Amino acid sequence: MPDFAETKALTFDLFGTILDLGSSLTPFIHEGLNARGITDISADGFWNQWRYRQRIEQYQDTIMMLGHSGYLETVRRALHYTLRRNGIEASPQTVEEFMEGWQYLSPFPEVLPALQQLEEQYRLVVLSNGDPEFLDYLVKERVKWDFDDVISVTSFGAFKPHPAVYRGAAGELGIEVNRCLMVSANSFDIMGARACGYKGAFVNRYNMPYEDTQYEADVVVDDFTELADALL
Repeated sequence: MPDFAETKALTFDLFGTILDLGSSLTPFIHEGLNARGITDISADGFWNQWRYRQRIEQYQDTIMMLGHSGYLETVRRALHYTLRRNGIEASPQTVEEFMEGWQYLSPFPEVLPALQQLEEQYRLVVLSNGDPEFLDYLVKERVKWDFDDVISVTSFGAFKPHPAVYRGAAGELGIEVNRCLMVSANSFDIMGARACGYKGAFVNRYNMPYEDTQYEADVVVDDFTELADALL
């Protein structure tokens, strides 16, 4: 078992790790598809396409270096693409209806009890691709947890897994990178953090394979209940 005695801060991914995107958004997607008589794709199928495309938008945003456009903008662009891919007119009204669900994201049910345990030993920090104002809203109104800090990648001008994010966050916290542990359900996030000297906990909520890389996770768990057991 890895030794976490030197770890001082846990930095948490928010979208898909703390917040349950699929369960939160698919009811809105289902309603939007039904209203337009779309029957050849399910809400789950649409969401999978949307999420996949959003990650491409984030990578393109960072690689092209034309100026950091922000998380919700990549969500909107990905939605626009996914609507057109499925033969749906991406009108402003349609985009607004589908985007509304992002205001109602909810955490996975076991997150808050686990955070209550973990706060006794660690600084708990959100390190997210989200926009600062959106993160503040989600943390206060949807997660409803008082984190020690909430750090947006906007400060560093690139999306995760850019090295500037992890190194910059450690600098803002005043902690050496090897005393930070990244917690994420996205394996690329753990890989990026590990490459920068962090420890990493891969919360494999979606039963997905890990990256083919030397930067392996220090611990792999199914959810936050197992995470607390592994770190305490």
